[in-house]
Amino acid sequence: MQDSLTISIYSFGYHESGVPEDPSGNGGGFVFDCRGLPNPGRLEYFNNLTGQDREVIEYLEKHSEVRKFVRHVQELVKATAENYRERLFTHLMVAFGCTGGQHRSVYCAEKLAEKLRSAGFRVQIRHVDKPVFDK
Repeated sequence: MQDSLTISIYSFGYHESGVPEDPSGNGGGFVFDCRGLPNPGRLEYFNNLTGQDREVIEYLEKHSEVRKFVRHVQELVKATAENYRERLFTHLMVAFGCTGGQHRSVYCAEKLAEKLRSAGFRVQIRHVDKPVFDK
């Protein structure tokens, strides 16, 4: 049996584009609010960095509440994805929002994608509001 489940993961900014629409037509999926996590965006040092940069990753991972949040999200989404796979569903949407869509939501989306890919799931990821910096 061919696995037809695709998991679409988005990061976005509540103050930018808002919650993304579910392109599958299923009417949505999980939306996790990362604004309760420590915000590197409040520190000028991180202004030109994103949740994919080593410095931001290290900043977020030093906070136990971030590690706990990510772990719980990974467990919940993985369990749902396994259920969807068994029931032959074709799409699951997961979105992470933070204030600007640059740091926390990008980090959480990347961590979930990494976990699901390592478990054998097909994952698409899109950072809706992540700025592109010339480096």
